[in-house]
Amino acid sequence: MNRSQLKRSGILRMAWGGSETMDQEGRGEPFFLRAVKIAAVVAAYWFISITMVFLNSYLLDNKELDAPLFITFFQCLTTVGLCWLLQMLSRVFPGIIDFPSVKVDLKTSREVLPLSVVFICMITFNNLCLKHVGVAFYTVGRSLSTVFNVLLSYVVLKQTTSYQALTCCGIILGGFWLGVDQEGVAGSLSWVGVFFGVLASAFVSLNAIYTKKVMPAVDGNIWKLSYYNNINACVLFMPLIVVFGELGHIANFSRLTDLSFWGMMTLGGLFGFAIGYVTGLQIKFTSPLTHNVSGTAKACAQTVIAVVYNHSSKSLLWWTSNMLVLAGSSAYTWVKSLEMKKVPNKAPEDSDKEKLLPVDKSDLSV
Repeated sequence: MNRSQLKRSGILRMAWGGSETMDQEGRGEPFFLRAVKIAAVVAAYWFISITMVFLNSYLLDNKELDAPLFITFFQCLTTVGLCWLLQMLSRVFPGIIDFPSVKVDLKTSREVLPLSVVFICMITFNNLCLKHVGVAFYTVGRSLSTVFNVLLSYVVLKQTTSYQALTCCGIILGGFWLGVDQEGVAGSLSWVGVFFGVLASAFVSLNAIYTKKVMPAVDGNIWKLSYYNNINACVLFMPLIVVFGELGHIANFSRLTDLSFWGMMTLGGLFGFAIGYVTGLQIKFTSPLTHNVSGTAKACAQTVIAVVYNHSSKSLLWWTSNMLVLAGSSAYTWVKSLEMKKVPNKAPEDSDKEKLLPVDKSDLSV
């Protein structure tokens, strides 16, 4: 069946087109079969996303190799390699794999460069936050993306926000400060990690704005954008690795020739690339709103798994901070969805599309 051969470029195009596409595709399909497909896609999204966060946490927590920029650079390099591989496979198996043919064009690369600068700041600060706060506090530490979305929408785009949406942002801020306070009470607070988390949240929002600006340069193709963005990122990371003195750490790393270490590094890059694919699938088989709800629930499960895995004991107020952040984020998504349905000249999917484009790298970590 053609539907089972989900072509990569078509998936994201249909995903960002909203749930209407899914309704057309699913017409006449048995309810049980559709339910099984949706459950499988959501499970794949949860598994890949949670596993990727723990993988990155493991790599960044390596005391012997203090080189977060190098780790992030290698994962960007993995993405470039995968894009190149998929291009080649799409020529060999055109009926199965559909991937755009991309040749490096300096003019296009320069047009994408402003986004690439924001992109490397986003993933670098995101990984530095994960390195210093760990997975358990990661959801709270990286929770201000929604708040920055509202702030930057007003400052850059001159868009106002409703009182209901601002109230949701207030709930998120309350959960964030309560979480910081409770980490301090527990003696595990890293102000450096919190600082990087706030910066990462700001750059996630900036990334969405700049993505919209440069999409015409790549003909609106998200995979072309990913290809150019990661090539630029690799080039920009190389001098940063030298400036921040990571070459010495890399040269003195005892496991530099260890295949298991490079296997974990490559696996982290593979999961980082795969999350974009399964995110598109989840939106396609459900809706942008449901995807955001699923992401919120996934963050909650991720926090619980981290606490159980580390045998940590957390206070009621600590858990309350997480619930406030997750509740505020979910409520904001719901409020914005209702508001967009009231706008006659703009489809609800458009607002969600803007929020989901590009795939939120706070989830990807790279």
